[in-house]
Amino acid sequence: MDRYAVVGNPIAHSRSPQIHEAFARATGQAMTYERLLAPMGEFPQTVERFAREGGKGCNVTVPFKLEALALAHSASERARAAGAANTLKRDGDGWYADNTDGAGIVRDLTANLDVRLAGRDVLVLGAGGAARGILLPMFGQDVRSLVISNRTAEKADALAAAFASRGPISAVRPGELGGRAFDVVINATSAGLKGDTEWRWPTGLFRPGAFAYDMIYGDGSTMFIRWARAQGVGRSADGIGMLIEQAAESFDLWRGVRPATAPVFAILRPAS
Repeated sequence: MDRYAVVGNPIAHSRSPQIHEAFARATGQAMTYERLLAPMGEFPQTVERFAREGGKGCNVTVPFKLEALALAHSASERARAAGAANTLKRDGDGWYADNTDGAGIVRDLTANLDVRLAGRDVLVLGAGGAARGILLPMFGQDVRSLVISNRTAEKADALAAAFASRGPISAVRPGELGGRAFDVVINATSAGLKGDTEWRWPTGLFRPGAFAYDMIYGDGSTMFIRWARAQGVGRSADGIGMLIEQAAESFDLWRGVRPATAPVFAILRPAS
């Protein structure tokens, strides 16, 4: 059977095998999907060895998304725009790179959560790889404005400059967000994963009816979502839907069939 894998470090926590195994069963695809731990500094060797052993494609997670793009001999526009790849497909003797993160979050927001992005003001907190991956698909939804805010202001400035030709984007320092409010606020930082105990961003960022979205996911409410709810936000979601939807994009790239995603939510969160 064709072999696929998710590559990262660490990787034991990844839920991607559950997702892709469910997709394969539902679509009748003869394939296996495994976790691959790539030692730091050995990402290229890990994926090339996997290819020699018959690997057809990989999902790539932290901290190797930049290396994944650099390794590929060709790439999609969205991967080039993001400067990173989360999906590799074997193409002859090399790799084709794609970035499905942005398509995943857009589909989760619009199709699963019924959030309208067209004509809305969107705030993205963070300016790292997670933020870069979602910007181009966001512009494809005709947002009215997209603001990037990051504690290291220079990174936000550079990101806004890199995407200035794509749509209405600007960088605003956290301390200058006071008095501004948004329809959709997305956490693209790693806050909450590193033992943080307090969410340190200005309050008052949410318009009435605003939606709070955390790209992080977990078994309970994330720190960002708890913070948003404390300010009266009634609608929110973590990133489990993005994880499932970006996986469906990868699966379609590899196998040429797009699986239904709704059944996988019940597998990953049976009590929800």
